[in-house]
Amino acid sequence: MNVRDVMTDAVETCEKTDSIEHVAELMKERDIGILPVLDQGKIIGMVSDRDLVIRGVAEHKDEYGQIDQVMTHKIINVTPDTTSQEAASLMASEQVRRLPVIENDKVVGMVSLGDLAVQSQSNDQAGDALTDISQP
Repeated sequence: MNVRDVMTDAVETCEKTDSIEHVAELMKERDIGILPVLDQGKIIGMVSDRDLVIRGVAEHKDEYGQIDQVMTHKIINVTPDTTSQEAASLMASEQVRRLPVIENDKVVGMVSLGDLAVQSQSNDQAGDALTDISQP
């Protein structure tokens, strides 16, 4: 089974010039904890609710800062053709719970451990990934 079979294809994104406050409001409104950060349609990073708190609020950048000041610049991603087993393994090794799905430099989806866990074939891989992610 490939990522395209389980990914969420309706993905909220933000722009690198968006304010930290705007992104926090978007996350609250949409009840999401991570967003791909784009620059003219191309992914340049990811920002999580934790990034907002640790690098934004705690460092007093939340009032006037732009999201590119607090985002994670390292992009760990998969393609729609990545197998669910490969995605689970990557999540475990990188200790992340969600990955953007990229095709032709565009974000076409997001895949989470939850997406992988609902598939019986990859349930064991998702469980193993969660165990690895949860380790200090």
